[in-house]
Amino acid sequence: MARIGIIGSEGAMGHALAHVVAASGHELAGGIDRGGDPAGLADASDVLIDFSVPQALDANLHAAIGAGIPIVIGTTGLDTSHHDAIDNAARVVAVLQTGNTSLGVTLLAHLVREAAARLGPDWDIEILEMHHRRKVDAPSGTALLLGEAAAQGRGVDLAEQSERGRDGHTGARQEGAVGFASLRGGTVAGEHSVILAGEEERLTLSHSAENRSIFARGAVRAAEWMLAREPGRYTMEEVLGLQ
Repeated sequence: MARIGIIGSEGAMGHALAHVVAASGHELAGGIDRGGDPAGLADASDVLIDFSVPQALDANLHAAIGAGIPIVIGTTGLDTSHHDAIDNAARVVAVLQTGNTSLGVTLLAHLVREAAARLGPDWDIEILEMHHRRKVDAPSGTALLLGEAAAQGRGVDLAEQSERGRDGHTGARQEGAVGFASLRGGTVAGEHSVILAGEEERLTLSHSAENRSIFARGAVRAAEWMLAREPGRYTMEEVLGLQ
């Protein structure tokens, strides 16, 4: 049994996590939200799960470092400076950061990487995602995760190959590009499709999230796995034994 601390405890994911932690037989060490003390929570925990906001990441990483415990980060909307901070923290403690903690999405990303590598650049890749009306970042962290998987499969840099927000006279599609489209509405927990379009044939790999509890279950499984890890940066694919 592990003592699991939740950062972002008052959000929808925080409530889902508290339920899953209790159902899994672990102890809920506590939770904090905006204005809370991550250091105090870390001292009472064996592992932290962070589903808060990018602005809180530095403080949350420092709390994990101070307590010498692992941290699972599911916060989306991170930029290069956040990833640099994660890399620095991973020299001291175990850190797992992901755009999606779903086990199904983790396997989907693995399949996308394989498909992109084997089908080659003459197959166009488009990523379509839809989320609830309150989601504030686009493309979603999961869409970017899938885009990175496709880019890795092709051995290219996603930042140089992605196409987003097409509008008006955009010209022909760039060869080898990874396209993104984002939809928002209703209460959709998460819909993602990766479309690989070739000459006269099309392959679609997709995932549907029916409830946020799937992300909570994946995050708790990751937290369990992280308890025995040495300092370093880890992935959900490693949790599933795919790497």
